[in-house]
Parts: sequence; structure tokens; C-alpha cells
Amino acid sequence: MTTEGGAPLLTVESVYAGYVAGLDILQGVNLRLAAGELIAIIGPNGAGKSTLAKTIAGLLAPHMGKIIFQGKAIAGLKPSQIVSRGMCYVPQLANVFRSLTVEDNLEMGAFIRNVPLAGLKAHIYDTFPKLYERRHQRAGTLSGGERQMLAMGRAMMLEPQLLILDEPSAALSPILVDDIFTKIREINQRGIAIILVEQNARKALAMADRGYVLDAGCDRIEGSGPELLNNPQVGALYLGIQPS
Repeated sequence: MTTEGGAPLLTVESVYAGYVAGLDILQGVNLRLAAGELIAIIGPNGAGKSTLAKTIAGLLAPHMGKIIFQGKAIAGLKPSQIVSRGMCYVPQLANVFRSLTVEDNLEMGAFIRNVPLAGLKAHIYDTFPKLYERRHQRAGTLSGGERQMLAMGRAMMLEPQLLILDEPSAALSPILVDDIFTKIREINQRGIAIILVEQNARKALAMADRGYVLDAGCDRIEGSGPELLNNPQVGALYLGIQPS
């Protein structure tokens, strides 16, 4: 699962970044992602997971390191420039326009595209039937799970090659968490690469091709999803599994 010529879709090399000058949260993070791959980023609170997602998406500019997307450097580009290259970021909070209808939100997702939207919307409604039922409803009246689906659907209106999901299951009931993870798997099976930042580490690793464990701003452990699930160190420190 690589881009043409065998190069990864995304490469992060020795990236340092943070919110305050001179105080880096990311301490030389490395990551690679193949086309169509799903990777999970897990770790304790404060490890830098969301900071990494925002840095890749251009919401934070690294002061050291490289971020290469589709063979081109994107570190320092504006988020809008990165979106136009085929990457979309879905934040945990404030991820829909609450005063607009579901359909209006989807159309806003395709603001940079000069193409007919009917087919794109139909594709989203096929993926998220609940959104079709609520298409004339204001987004602010949706349930938490429905808003999360709308946020993902709006990002998919751009037909991205890479979708970055930041804590998509946060504050959802167990049933809704299962629904969200099912939809994430369906999206990935259609060929869209996904970076999944998740506190629900077990579910994330169970569906991931590979995973990264972040701790104190560093990528401490890397491996396939099953390898990390069965790694005693990962289990003890991050999954709450007591060693036998």
C-alpha cells in the first residue's frame, strides 16, 4: 500500500512542534503512512496525539522536521493549501456548523470544488443513511454520534486521499462508538487512508493496519495493530491489562 513508485503517501520525519515558542509538545516524532492504510495513534493524555494530528493538517507549523505528503513537503503550508492537496482533518470538537442544516454542512465541505454536488451528497448519504433522514435538520439538533458522522461526511465531500480523525469516539455511548468505528472501517475499505487518533486504544488497534504509541511527545513503539494489542508493555501501560 504505497503511492506510485513505492513512496509512502505521508511521511513525518523528526518533527518538533508545540503551541508556545520554546516549549515543544512533539519531540522528534516519526511516522509513515501508505496509501489506503489505516493507522492508529494511541497514548496517554498529554502525549501529543492531537498535536501531531493538527501539525500534519497544517493547524500548527513545526519548527523542526519534515512532513511529506504525496512526495511534496507541506510543513508550513496553510490548512487550505493542504486540504486542496487531498488531506482532510476532522477535529474532536466544533466540527460542524451547528446553525446550518445537514445538507448545507455537506455542501460547505466541498467549498473548494467546482463540480456537481448531487453525486457527492448521494455517496455520503449511502454511507451515512441517518444523515439523509436528517438532511433538512439543523446540525446543532443532532445527537453526538450523528454530528460526528456529519463531520466525517463533510470531509469526504472533498474525496480526500487522507482523512485524519481526532478522537471520533469521544463522549459517545458504547453503542454509538461501535457505529462510528464501523463507519470508519467502511470509509477505509473504499481506499481512503486514515490516521485515527483515539483514546479507545483497544478498538483502534483492533481495526488498524499499524499503530504508533506516543508518550511525552515521542513515538515510543510502532507495530501492526495485533502486535501492539499483544505487546505486554503496551498492554500494561496503555490498555489497562495487568501482566499475568
